[in-house]
Amino acid sequence: MNDQTPKQVVVAGFGFTSAATPESFAQALKATGYKDKIDLLATPSDKALQPAFLDFGRAQRLIANAVTRNALEAAETKTQSLLSRLMRRTGSVAEAAALAAAGPGATLIVTRQISNDRMATCAIAKGADA
Repeated sequence: MNDQTPKQVVVAGFGFTSAATPESFAQALKATGYKDKIDLLATPSDKALQPAFLDFGRAQRLIANAVTRNALEAAETKTQSLLSRLMRRTGSVAEAAALAAAGPGATLIVTRQISNDRMATCAIAKGADA
């Protein structure tokens, strides 16, 4: 591989309730069916320090990106949740977090998927060529 080859960051974005557990996040990620390398986790800034999310991130050996409210609202999501729209002004917190953290020109690889316990959602986005 050439050192000049552009790197595309892959981000797993999460939305979740305060009752979510590390297993909730693992289930949501598994539900995406995404098997390749993930570079970064993302979630709204007010949730980024939740202990269960931090525990999940440590287990995955990934850093979490705290996404601002403005960035969440600006992201165009493919799926639409009425609750997400009312609470966060975005159609999908997971999709918006993934897209925002992946940067300008990011594309959604997997739309939001829901954990078995319905406590977490996950979506996967890929950044534009760096």
